[in-house]
Amino acid sequence: MRKGGKEMKRGMNGESVEKKEGEASAALMLITSGFFAAATLVVRMDMLMNMFIVLSLYTFYKMYQGHGRMRDEWLFPLFVFLALFSKGPLGLLIPFVTTLTFLMYKRQLSHFTRYWGMKSFLVIVAGCLVWFFGVYLEGGKEYLYNLLVHQTVGRGIDSFHHKEPFYYYAFSLWYSLAPWSLLMVGLIIAAFYKKRISNTLDQFFAAMILSTLTMLSLVSSKLAIYSLPVIPFVAYLTIRLVGSIGSQNRWIKLSLTLPAGGLLLSLPAVIYLGNNIETRYLAHWLIFAGAAVLSITGLFVLFRLYSGKETHRAINTLALGILLAVFVVGWSMPELNSYLGWGNLCEKAKQLSSAHHIIDYQVYNISRAENMDVFLGKDIVKVSRGELLRESPGKRLLMLRVKEMSNDPELGTALSNGEKHLVGRHAIIIF
Repeated sequence: MRKGGKEMKRGMNGESVEKKEGEASAALMLITSGFFAAATLVVRMDMLMNMFIVLSLYTFYKMYQGHGRMRDEWLFPLFVFLALFSKGPLGLLIPFVTTLTFLMYKRQLSHFTRYWGMKSFLVIVAGCLVWFFGVYLEGGKEYLYNLLVHQTVGRGIDSFHHKEPFYYYAFSLWYSLAPWSLLMVGLIIAAFYKKRISNTLDQFFAAMILSTLTMLSLVSSKLAIYSLPVIPFVAYLTIRLVGSIGSQNRWIKLSLTLPAGGLLLSLPAVIYLGNNIETRYLAHWLIFAGAAVLSITGLFVLFRLYSGKETHRAINTLALGILLAVFVVGWSMPELNSYLGWGNLCEKAKQLSSAHHIIDYQVYNISRAENMDVFLGKDIVKVSRGELLRESPGKRLLMLRVKEMSNDPELGTALSNGEKHLVGRHAIIIF
């Protein structure tokens, strides 16, 4: 009896440890997934919307399971409104479509008003009225019309910007979820095929993922960042499937082997790029150190996969190695700013503009250069190649990438007589 009790206790402890390892793996996969990590680094508003969407769906599931409290009936619509307020209609549509799809799948559509009843309606409408009244006071009818019609309906039905085909997210998810793409997408497809999604929580995660991606595909305006709210549910569903399908599955091993092999090549790749004239800014000892961390990480991941057969720990090692590399490389940012941002470039341009008494800032073939107005204090003037090749009276100040002159000999010759100032990857020409 004692022996049986000890075995049962040992088994329960083992399950508890495995559950904790799984939770840690899911969290680490989430924060190292391509677009989730990128949105965190640049502090995009999408992250705030994402948080409120997750909170609203978490609150819904608590109520669905019968674990909700009285306050959750108010918190659920409040989180939905805050998601809507943070970023726009997707903050409302994603929770609505997810819960509707899930209840339809569970054949419990009659319970819909428990979650989207009068309380929810009042909270969301009251919040919107206060918001829209503030918008009207600040900008008047035109501002309100632009917010509600042009920026919302226009993007949804016939986008004036970011218009992409229906299948856009079938491709963008691969780099949005990197380096976990093969593991996440492969396991979820396999789980549907083998009918392994039988648990209620797994079904809820699956409903969220499928309904959201379908809805996003139907909306005219598409960006990879719009799929950000899907990533937490994909990460946690993946880890749950690792446990049910079996950590020694061949696909799981292969899907971790490939990114680990890619990390092994990080240091040689950075050494090669550091010797290239266009990417010479990578020849920095901290970047070399970060690349070395990634290469060592790849080696450890392969060892754990094929020697210790520890899938969760292999996942954790891969994620922690990526985070450590980001931490190390982060210390080089002050020196790399002139290559990555526009602050130093615009500061130098302002100095030269003042010294040469030039009013306008001309820009050639720099992506999103219109945002330079934040640094320059005035709008830039975009010029074409033809305008640069034609002679023009008076002095001109031109900003462009250095490689534009090397890739276009005729343009390089036309600008060769100008006064050249290099700022990172860019050049300022006075001619």
